[in-house]
Parts: sequence; structure tokens; C-alpha cells
Amino acid sequence: MSEHRATIVWNRQGTEFTYKEYTRDHYWKFEGGSEVRASAAPKYLGNDALVDPEQAFVASLSSCHMLTFLALAARDGFVVDAYEDPAVGFMERNDGKRLAITRVVLRPKITWGSEPPNQEQLDELHHQAHEHCFIANSVTTKIEVAPPA
Repeated sequence: MSEHRATIVWNRQGTEFTYKEYTRDHYWKFEGGSEVRASAAPKYLGNDALVDPEQAFVASLSSCHMLTFLALAARDGFVVDAYEDPAVGFMERNDGKRLAITRVVLRPKITWGSEPPNQEQLDELHHQAHEHCFIANSVTTKIEVAPPA
């Protein structure tokens, strides 16, 4: 078992504490000293220059898939030079009629530094990456891997 910690810090910053006035800006602190400035999504009166939790959720799924994919590709003798994924999450009503990110589409564009896998091998690498991704295994969101746009 392992533990993963984050500290979320918010301060009123002297504004009125009414729904439309209080700041949504805050930051996430992680072990090792990393900090991420964050806010709510603009639709919820957040700062569009900062990452919001919905974006972070999509990014964490994409990042976990990528890291698992890279490990599997290396294990199988493939060399990856670059990996870019313009992942998209869809906020929709779930079966319980609540808003949720019900679906995330990953569209990784991979640049190979060796002979690339054939389509069947590539599909299997993505399938295994999904099966072994800790974050994907932790959520009910449907995750689809699609060809690059």
C-alpha cells in the first residue's frame, strides 16, 4: 500500500464572502515542494488562467495512461521519442442524474524512435496501459483511446 498526499490551501483574500464575490483561486501543495495554482472552472466563477479540478482529473487520467504505456512499450522493446495527448473529458449527467465527468477520450500522438508496433500491438499496449493504470482503476469514468485527430 502507498499513500499519496495533497494539501489544498484557500484564503478569502479580503473579498466579500458572497457566492459571486469570493475568490475560487487556491493552490495545491505536494510533497517535494511542488505547488499548482488552481481555481474553479470559469462556468463556476473561476479563473480561466488557472487549472480547475475537472481539467486536473482529465490530466491525471491521461498522465497515468501515458506513464503506464511508456513502461509497457519499454518492456516490449519499443522506443518512444515523444507522446502528446490532447485528452478531452465530457461533463454529463450520470445514471443518477448528477453531473459527472462520465467519459474521457484520449488521442495520443506517439513518435517512435524505433520500428513502431503494428496496429494490433499498439492496440494491446493501450489496452494493457488502461488495465494497469491506477487512476483508471479508481474511477467509474469511461476511458476511450482513439486515433490522433
